[in-house]
Amino acid sequence: MDTAEFKKRGREMVDYIAEYAETLSQRRVTPNIEPGYLRHLLPYNAPHKGEEWEDIMKDVERFIMPGVTHWQHPRFHAYFPAGNSYPSILADMLSDAIGCVGFSWAASPACTELEIIMLDWLGKMIGLPHDFLCLSDHGTGGGVIQGSASECVLVSLLAARHATIRALKQQHPFVEEGVLLSKLMAYCSKEAHSSMEKAAMIGFVKLRILETDDRFQLRGTTLAKAMEEDRAMGLIPFFVMATLGTTSCCSFDPLYEIGPVCQKDGIWLHVDAAYAGSAFICPEFQYLMRGIEYASSFNMNPNKWMLLNFDCSTMWVKDRFKLTQALVVDPLYLQHSFSDKAIDYRHWGIPLSRRFRALKLWFVIRKYGVEGLQKYIRDHVRLAKKFENLIRKDDRFEVVNNVHLGLVCFRLKGSNNLNQKLLSSINASGKLHMVPASLNDRYVIRFCVCAQQATDDDISHAWEVITQFTSDLYEIMKMDNKEKNKRQEEEDEDNKENTDESVDEVFMLDRKKRQSLRYKRSFFVRMVSDPKLYNPKIVRSQSSTGSRRHTSDPVDDTGVVTPV
Repeated sequence: MDTAEFKKRGREMVDYIAEYAETLSQRRVTPNIEPGYLRHLLPYNAPHKGEEWEDIMKDVERFIMPGVTHWQHPRFHAYFPAGNSYPSILADMLSDAIGCVGFSWAASPACTELEIIMLDWLGKMIGLPHDFLCLSDHGTGGGVIQGSASECVLVSLLAARHATIRALKQQHPFVEEGVLLSKLMAYCSKEAHSSMEKAAMIGFVKLRILETDDRFQLRGTTLAKAMEEDRAMGLIPFFVMATLGTTSCCSFDPLYEIGPVCQKDGIWLHVDAAYAGSAFICPEFQYLMRGIEYASSFNMNPNKWMLLNFDCSTMWVKDRFKLTQALVVDPLYLQHSFSDKAIDYRHWGIPLSRRFRALKLWFVIRKYGVEGLQKYIRDHVRLAKKFENLIRKDDRFEVVNNVHLGLVCFRLKGSNNLNQKLLSSINASGKLHMVPASLNDRYVIRFCVCAQQATDDDISHAWEVITQFTSDLYEIMKMDNKEKNKRQEEEDEDNKENTDESVDEVFMLDRKKRQSLRYKRSFFVRMVSDPKLYNPKIVRSQSSTGSRRHTSDPVDDTGVVTPV
């Protein structure tokens, strides 16, 4: 490594990252490009000779940034937060520089031991029972950093499957494992994350997706009834995933009801708290995890809402030996002289290779402290409540979920199509970015407080954009209805020729507003028919037809096509 060159370029990169963060609000939140845009900008083949660093960085702005969705943007309110902070970024830089592959204690002792301690720190911070901690008096539990919540769910299911098959083989030693496997049944609610469905597919087990109540929660009575029905059919319930903070609406399954149902028959209960888990740092939100003592495993994503950048999904188990028994593969070249005394995280997950991710937890927790992280969470919740109050004051809207944390689900009082038009037009403008969800077949719009430095002004701005597009949409619908009625009247009068002047007289609008609304009506039609936007039916039935921007379309200084 050329250390002089590395120092120079390293400083330049840090400056570039800092400037990006400072000027992020000046960029368009979502890209204004079509699929395949980049293949026309980059060469067909890799360069034969190395290129100048300056040219590479220039091309980052020319080619890469125009295709980036800026998750840290103050106008980004989609999905859930993508955690970030400078201590986390710098920790990742140090981890990359060290370049260790910490699959075992011997491969990098600090990598393993810091992870053990950090998972105990974090487990105590969020109020997990001591059974989940590695360094507690009991000593059978423990935590591990996985790459994603999907990995946490899969690993938990595999551990539960292995333990169940092992127990069944003792009862039925002459029955083939494949026969036993075919009888295993897992459970989750219809609001559970899709990773549960994928885990069941990979694990070759059956999955029953259960209905929720009017608050989108899986109730214990529903689960117990389903298990009773399945047992009557010769199936074997073995795994349940409950969710604390569902993706669609941030609802919370009552663990205090589900837990006893699982405990009665020794069924593995996994709790997915990918987003909401970080909120449990605040004591006032820990009531939402009442019944956690019944869980066999638990996961959360600090890389969502705890100022850590991706990837850092934390997972705890009550019995780490059940987990490792399901995943242990121990070739000679991976063994070492301390194998019987140390934890080797290669037995705790799918991949062998592991990065030094515990550094991020250590840096962030030390820099902000529990108090600073609590303040960050509470401020996001406060801003979400502010947005909720703004919605409730406008009779055109309704709030659909119980706003516990930083997610507000809302909709216009009207059809699904009406709400789809509203969201599609807002997203296409580039002024905000939100995504939809379906709750009991109703199309709702999800607004999440995401930006690290989110402010009251950001909430006010978002509400102004939403209400302006809503007013425009209603105005356009009114305009369309009047045009439709006018056309019907003209047809009744022997198809008299329609003129712009007669329409103008009907609208009673000044010319500038008429032109604006006509353009916006055209804009709405184009956006709703654009397969890039959030309408799965349209996406399935249509394919992209190339760029839709015309030279006559108004363009703002960020390159976004917007209604005038």
